[in-house]
Amino acid sequence: MSMDMSIDNDEQKILALHEAGDKALMSSDVAVLTQIFADDYVQYNESGKAFTKQDVHESFRSGAIRYPSIVSTGRQIRVFGDTAVVHGSESDEVESDGKRFSIRYVYLDVLRKQNGEWKLVASQLARPMPK
Repeated sequence: MSMDMSIDNDEQKILALHEAGDKALMSSDVAVLTQIFADDYVQYNESGKAFTKQDVHESFRSGAIRYPSIVSTGRQIRVFGDTAVVHGSESDEVESDGKRFSIRYVYLDVLRKQNGEWKLVASQLARPMPK
């Protein structure tokens, strides 16, 4: 297998992982999210607050947050051996504290291949600049 074919295969796996993650977020499927996130996963939201894998899972288990709709656009995947960087933007419908609102943000995800499986290890969210 050539290096290019290996990278293409990894990109397809990472794309499928992100698509499965979007579906799991919309259905609050903590079991799938557990498989996608590395144990040491950390996410920084657009305000700079850190959330661990356990924090994210608890917010779904408790119903504190729901994502009725997630629309990802502009997703780009770059693979560097056993590490990958994914960036893009999302337009989401969010339910939190009894309120429903729309939010748009750009994101940067870092993934690591562990035992042949891609895992999400870190995410950074930011609000896009007004045009």
